[in-house]
Amino acid sequence: MSDTKRVLALLAAGVILLSATACNKLRARDQLNKGVSSYKNARYEQAIDHFQQAVSYDPTLINARLYLATAYAQQYIPGVDADDNTRMANQAIEQYKEVLERDPKNINSIKGIAYLYLQMKKFDDAKDYYRKAIAMDPNDPEPYYSIGVIDWTQSYLPRMEARAKLGLKPDESLNGKNKDQKQACAELKQQNSPVIDDGINVLKKALELRPDYDDAMAYMNLMYRERADLECEDPAARAADLKTADEWVDKTMATKKAKAEKQPGAQGITMDQGNK
Repeated sequence: MSDTKRVLALLAAGVILLSATACNKLRARDQLNKGVSSYKNARYEQAIDHFQQAVSYDPTLINARLYLATAYAQQYIPGVDADDNTRMANQAIEQYKEVLERDPKNINSIKGIAYLYLQMKKFDDAKDYYRKAIAMDPNDPEPYYSIGVIDWTQSYLPRMEARAKLGLKPDESLNGKNKDQKQACAELKQQNSPVIDDGINVLKKALELRPDYDDAMAYMNLMYRERADLECEDPAARAADLKTADEWVDKTMATKKAKAEKQPGAQGITMDQGNK
């Protein structure tokens, strides 16, 4: 074969390859659009099939992967310990991570992974991804709040386990004179204090960014109650923490009330004042 013929053959092959690639991209877009339509109509299994096909036609189509991850996540039921259910969450996380391979700054994928890990009770993994979200957008209060929720959970659960082992009643604290109680309280204080301090700090940051964040206020109350229950040898510190917790309850209620009063129709049916 002459050089000219060889060059022409290579050009023809290139044109065919480009044409096939363009066709696949068009097919991918078509499947993406069909998937979005199915998703909006809550036909999630059908949507997943369309998004899978879109990704197979064009692995670089980030929106298809994002929708596929979201559709998988939509199918996941928090708290249900079943293989098929867990698989849905893991498939969603896998697709979010595929997006991050191509777009490391895709904050929606980072938040999506963090949320799924939180729902799966993989708390340390969830906190890692929420901290990544904070590093990317430090002015978003929600990742701070989410870390605060996890910190409270990680302090509350072991404390309740310790209480159950000691046979404490709901109204009993760990601050008794019983030797076993004192030992348990000291161990929990060493284990939980850093977590509680972190929780208070991130919730404070969330409230700096969103002063009327009543959910964060509610968890501030809970965090201070966690700390109060571990003030084993310091009644004054315990009383101070409980006082602060009560103050956060008051702030939460006042904020919720103020928000409710601002809602349209909060005072009953009102006439359109703009027509006067």
